[in-house]
Amino acid sequence: MLGFLKNPVVVTVEINTNLVALTVLGLISRLWGLSYPRAVVFDEVYYGQFVSLYMKRIFFVDDSGPPFGHMLLALGGYLGGFDGNFLWNRIGAEYGMNVPVWSLRLLPALAGALCVPLAYQILVELQFSHCAALGAALLILLENSLITQSRFMLLESVLIFFILLAVLSYLKFYNLQRHSSFSGSWWFWLLLTGVACSCAVGVKYMGLFTYMLLLAIVGLHFWHMIGDQNLSNIALVCHFLARGLALIVIPVAMYLSFFYVHLTLLYRSGPHDQIMTSAFQASLEGGLARITQGQPLEVAYGSQITLRNVLGKPMQCWLHSHTNTYPIRYENGRGSSHQQQVTCYPFKDVNNWWIVKDPGMQQLVVSNPPRPVRHGHIVQLVHGITTRYLNTHDVAAPLSPHSQEVSCYIDYNISMPAQNLWRVEIVNRESDTDVWKTILSEVRFVHVNTSAVLKASGFIGASLPEWGYRQLEVVGEKLSKGYHQSMVWNVEEHRYGKSQEQKEREVELHSPTQMDISKNLSFMAKFTELQWKILTLKNEDTEHKYSSSALDWITMDTNIAYWLHPTSGAQIHLLGNVVTWASANVAALVYTCLSLWYLIRRRRKIYDIPEDAWQLWVSAGGICVGGWAVNYLPFFLMEKTLFLYHYLPALTFQILLIPIVLQHLGNHLCRSLLLKSMFSALVVAWFSSVYFVYCTFSPVTYGEPSLSVTELKDLRWKDSWNILIRKQ
Repeated sequence: MLGFLKNPVVVTVEINTNLVALTVLGLISRLWGLSYPRAVVFDEVYYGQFVSLYMKRIFFVDDSGPPFGHMLLALGGYLGGFDGNFLWNRIGAEYGMNVPVWSLRLLPALAGALCVPLAYQILVELQFSHCAALGAALLILLENSLITQSRFMLLESVLIFFILLAVLSYLKFYNLQRHSSFSGSWWFWLLLTGVACSCAVGVKYMGLFTYMLLLAIVGLHFWHMIGDQNLSNIALVCHFLARGLALIVIPVAMYLSFFYVHLTLLYRSGPHDQIMTSAFQASLEGGLARITQGQPLEVAYGSQITLRNVLGKPMQCWLHSHTNTYPIRYENGRGSSHQQQVTCYPFKDVNNWWIVKDPGMQQLVVSNPPRPVRHGHIVQLVHGITTRYLNTHDVAAPLSPHSQEVSCYIDYNISMPAQNLWRVEIVNRESDTDVWKTILSEVRFVHVNTSAVLKASGFIGASLPEWGYRQLEVVGEKLSKGYHQSMVWNVEEHRYGKSQEQKEREVELHSPTQMDISKNLSFMAKFTELQWKILTLKNEDTEHKYSSSALDWITMDTNIAYWLHPTSGAQIHLLGNVVTWASANVAALVYTCLSLWYLIRRRRKIYDIPEDAWQLWVSAGGICVGGWAVNYLPFFLMEKTLFLYHYLPALTFQILLIPIVLQHLGNHLCRSLLLKSMFSALVVAWFSSVYFVYCTFSPVTYGEPSLSVTELKDLRWKDSWNILIRKQ
């Protein structure tokens, strides 16, 4: 029974020494001296703020993309024991001893290092030679711009890693498709393709370009499968469902999970709360939640409320009034009603409180039991401090003459009667009998007499003159088509009024609410709102010293100075390997011209290369040229500030094309032994020049050694490059 013990157990392992060596070289090139410089480098000043907020569990919104990339950077900080206490206020600021610089930069560096073996494996899976695959990996290894971007707390290297991982995973899956469908390894690589795609999109929305490319390739391959008579209908359905599960369902689920983790981690109120709705703010610990926790849910006659404008632009503001009146005449000579001013005030204030009054009764307190206000009910809004009624009439607003002035009515005993009845319309109601709810209901106030709608002025940035204390204009919009958010309000703070006497009521308005009702949002409600904010929130585009256009990238007519030593000439720049960038452009041009030539000839039934070589050429172009195109061309349509690093994903695909074109030329155009020898010698000389340029620009890639003024001037190979030279 124990006879098997007579012979030793032998385990055979195959090790690809090329792959191991490339991985080690990649790690050395990206991890060497990773903590240098121990100062904030370029966009670390931007991403570092988010890492600190993660460490402190404070909510934020970043309009640049989803949260997965930020969470990876925060993971590096967490592993290094970072407490989040650092002021990310300027590039070049020295890091304190509490900042684990090496740990914060580790994950981007690892991602950049692993791109080297990934490039090797992609060409192998594309059925090119190991020599071509080795060349692709070495070009990625020696690309100065990729090294620079990998060595700091930035996200491009992480994005490129997941993009390449998705491409490699699909190629491995596709190659297994021919002989081992639905095997364990087949499922593994298919699922990994979907996971890598979702991670790429989760890091930056630029990952969506490669995801769409892969879906198009998957669709094309499946279309060819439909024509395979050896596959049954059931088999085709199973293949379709497997791809749908792995490449659509799982990526969507993972994308949602990124936000779930993000929102779970960031449960505290922070500086970005103000752009979110009141309901979202109330779901966070501290801030608005501290004020609104336990408020009554249903607004009733006699309720004391503050009304926040849902739009929140150009800033959040609340319906407000004060004792000052509109001037009798404005600066342009137009007259006003001289009534009490009503504005939208961007700060919390006791003058933001209003009382919901039943027009048929005089009392300003909530009855027992409370009588809730419903959709369609007519109300009067009484200003809490001055007890004057919200009013509008056919008088032009101060800044928006085509809209009606909104005021609090003062009886001057002239022929201008009060018009202070408002109909409550709940915009997000489920039925016409819905009750007006605190925070949750979004309402419009329609003036009964004129049908004007209460609105925070759509004149963006419109603030009243000095007589209005620079507060925002509120108007009655007479032409109210649709539900623009500037016409929509929600109750933010709410209490049931108990005091009928004015002095007692003023004390009540200054006191906090004490009821106990929770208003937590579901995850999907919070996700939907946050996703919409990310997609629609746009920071003001400003010209940056190192911004560039997409046309500048191909010929690398621009660079970015990332860091400058405060005393010496040591500096770090985002600059590519000039030979590699030029070669990538030539390779793309050669591929395009040869492909057109082959297509024309094949149309004439002339086949210059074997069919298997043609299929190989087309599939490689679909990945490399397609990857370059989808990651580059969309930038011509974008209205945003662009930088050279936006080109790096496209450049990576273009670099992969270089050895593909070289192998094709060597195999199919150099037919004699002499030509092959000459071509090989040229390739060696060309690659030597790549290495020479890498070494030449290494001082500004790694930031050391420090260069003299003369040496720095010698590196300015193009007049458009901004190499920093200190004045003597």
